[in-house]
Amino acid sequence: MNADTATDTDRTASLEGVWDLTIATPVGRIRAVVAFRRQDGSLVGVASGAGEDVPLRDIAVDGPHVTWKQSVTKPLRLNLAFAVDVHGDTLAGASRAGRLPASKVTGTRRTTPVGEAE
Repeated sequence: MNADTATDTDRTASLEGVWDLTIATPVGRIRAVVAFRRQDGSLVGVASGAGEDVPLRDIAVDGPHVTWKQSVTKPLRLNLAFAVDVHGDTLAGASRAGRLPASKVTGTRRTTPVGEAE
């Protein structure tokens, strides 16, 4: 089980950083920024877009598959559920808002200047 724990830590570390997302909704493309970081041994995150910053909930990493939930109030009040696969510095998957059709999500990780993260 120790090997599994180390693997989970490595998987979580591969998600950390700032991601630029594009969500292709039926009413047009929405751009958002999601930041993941480790805090007190857990993965936490914040999404920014449409003039608001919202915390991510229920972040789960299983190999390359990552899920999380968030609530937004702009342009509408929605509870969103994301499911994406991360491959290096890109991700792809879907976001679902309740019973609405799933929206395609793509993203790229922003590069961190050398020496900034220690």
